[in-house]
Amino acid sequence: MTATPYAVSPPAPGSLGADVPERELLRYLDAMIRWKDLRRGELDALDQAAMELPDPAQRQAVTPDVTLSMTLWQGVADRLELLLATWDSGRVGEAERRRITTLVWGSLEQPASRGAGQALAVSLPEACRLSDSLASSLRSRLRLDGSDPDVSGRLRALRQTIERIADQVALVPASRRGSAAEVYDALDGSLADVTSRARRGADVGGLLGPLESAAATAERDLIVAASARAHARVDHARATREVAELTARGQAVRALAERARSLVTPAPTLGVPDVTALGPVPSDPADLTAYLASLERVDRALSVAQGDYAAALARREDLALRATRVRDALEHDEGARTAVASLAEQAQALVEARPTDLTRLEALVQAQETFARTMGVTL
Repeated sequence: MTATPYAVSPPAPGSLGADVPERELLRYLDAMIRWKDLRRGELDALDQAAMELPDPAQRQAVTPDVTLSMTLWQGVADRLELLLATWDSGRVGEAERRRITTLVWGSLEQPASRGAGQALAVSLPEACRLSDSLASSLRSRLRLDGSDPDVSGRLRALRQTIERIADQVALVPASRRGSAAEVYDALDGSLADVTSRARRGADVGGLLGPLESAAATAERDLIVAASARAHARVDHARATREVAELTARGQAVRALAERARSLVTPAPTLGVPDVTALGPVPSDPADLTAYLASLERVDRALSVAQGDYAAALARREDLALRATRVRDALEHDEGARTAVASLAEQAQALVEARPTDLTRLEALVQAQETFARTMGVTL
């Protein structure tokens, strides 16, 4: 590997949940600490250079990439902190080693700079590679490798950017790859043309700037799109799991509602939503977002329905308990027991009735309680 003064992310050990030898984990953690510190300094320099651009349009063009780079770095730094806490100065067993590789290869889920609510659902190694690519692109656009880099150096950096774009295009699903492939072909063709002109001795300085900007924008958009696809996969799995859970809850709440309607009157009249009416979990990110919102509404509606039907049944149980408490309190007072015998019989009949008239039962129970208190009986 060619030596470079810039941070280059180290290869990550193992795979999700794998048990990796401690020495290999230690090498990785040490390398990640160095990467984090070096990249932080690079980003500070890039941020300063971006703010010092004299042209407001240029500043506006690079700001999203600087912000995204900072977001990626923060996500990596936060995850590295968890890794070091789990490592605990090497006091790790198999469970801790597996937990470390799970943290390495699991999703960072860090909020992204573009799009409200969007998240970068990438693993730690992916986030580091994306950070490397963005930093390289920004250095080229902000001219941090020299005040006026030679044409061959700029062409070489452009070729590296376009090769990274080719790698990103290969990750796009075949059904959606057309537009991304067209962007790549256009950039590749433009670079080939500019390179050919430069070899013939033409002045290509005016052509390189727009091409570098277009390449950087395309790479950033592909990075964010790849993250969105990864996030959509996470959301799809989450939605599928929630559908299964809400289906089971819905069946249970419907059974609860049927029990309440058979045991009490008046019973709640709330409908119990059926999550299967929403149809299958969609794959399109926009449709998936709307689908998840619908699942949240179903969840809230089920909670309300469950609470109301359960409260009706609990009210019946509470009134029956209060009726029993009055009867037990008057057990040793034959006169008082005789005075409320009719009320007690009516209340018991209502408790045993299907459905129980809660309004009448409550009135009878309250009448007995009032009589008992008047007689000085403690309930």
